[in-house]
Amino acid sequence: MDKIDLIQRPPTEEVLTIDRLKKYIENGLELRHYIGFEISGFVHLGTGLICMQKVADFQKAGVKTTIFLADHHSWINRKLGGDLDTIRKIAGGYFKEALKISLKIVGGDPSKTEFILGSRLYEKLGIEYLENVIRVSMNTTLSRIRRSVTIMGRKMGEAVDFSQLLYVPMQVADIFSLNVNLAHGGMDQRKAHVIAIDVGKEFGYKPIAVHNHLLIGMNIDSRSREKILEAKRSGNRELFEEGVIDIKMSKSKPEGCIFIHDTVKDIRRKILKAFCPMREVELNPILEMAKYIVFRDRETVFEVINKKTGEKMCFQNYGELEYSYRMGKVHPLDLKNAISDELIKILKPARKYFLEGSGQKYLEEMKLIKITR
Repeated sequence: MDKIDLIQRPPTEEVLTIDRLKKYIENGLELRHYIGFEISGFVHLGTGLICMQKVADFQKAGVKTTIFLADHHSWINRKLGGDLDTIRKIAGGYFKEALKISLKIVGGDPSKTEFILGSRLYEKLGIEYLENVIRVSMNTTLSRIRRSVTIMGRKMGEAVDFSQLLYVPMQVADIFSLNVNLAHGGMDQRKAHVIAIDVGKEFGYKPIAVHNHLLIGMNIDSRSREKILEAKRSGNRELFEEGVIDIKMSKSKPEGCIFIHDTVKDIRRKILKAFCPMREVELNPILEMAKYIVFRDRETVFEVINKKTGEKMCFQNYGELEYSYRMGKVHPLDLKNAISDELIKILKPARKYFLEGSGQKYLEEMKLIKITR
């Protein structure tokens, strides 16, 4: 694959804009990437594997990759009890280690990615960072900032304190303070990245934004699913995006997500309970795991065994599996068992590191902390 293909391949959902990306590549401009993370709870499949898949792709495309550990943003959003010292400790411990092992699992190289703690960057830049925040704020309206608080996991119209209004200008300022020209995040970060593109003229360049798919939480229900599909059918992008953000895999709903270090027993239990409607392929969390994780870079066939008959069905690609599921040839329980088996294999390095190896100390530190929203 060439650079364009690697950057566009799933789980990428959009590139803003592909024309600017092609222009930068044609002109030989060095692509400098960043993705920022709040330091919050345990790392799940969405944060660990989906986001790190793109970091691995960027590495293969020759892009300089950076992971930004956003301690001040986490403090503003009251993560880990809102204690800044705790946030910083976890940033340099569990969270960094979880992202590194996740990157290894998806074929990336942690040694080729720079990890930067937000407060260290701010200390280094001093007044320059404050000026960047002010410059962003001077070129963005208050109403737009309020609409963009959804990047924090907050809904539009939800009451926020003044510090939370600083979150978006700070995130946009991070991009230019890091001097990166390829901002990366989930689809939930789209609003902040569009602001960065719009204010880019104030900093002398417009960044590219790459947004990856948001993995659906396994605790979605039929009512939520239908509401989102109706928004999609009606063409209401705002309502659709808000709905998808609301059902994304979240550590605040532990039974609806798979953590990268979950035990074999927990993986099987959670998937067994997961929403997986018969013959329905859209917004089906188990099929999403198949599409974005199990079949990605797969070199062997995927096997599903019919529990009743013992019949073995083999699939070369995700399209074949989706078609068979839609036709009712694959039962949800059989699919769940097969996906459980695959995730157990894929996540083995993380379990070994955090449950048996030197990573145990980081996991224990996390367990002692009160995890908040």
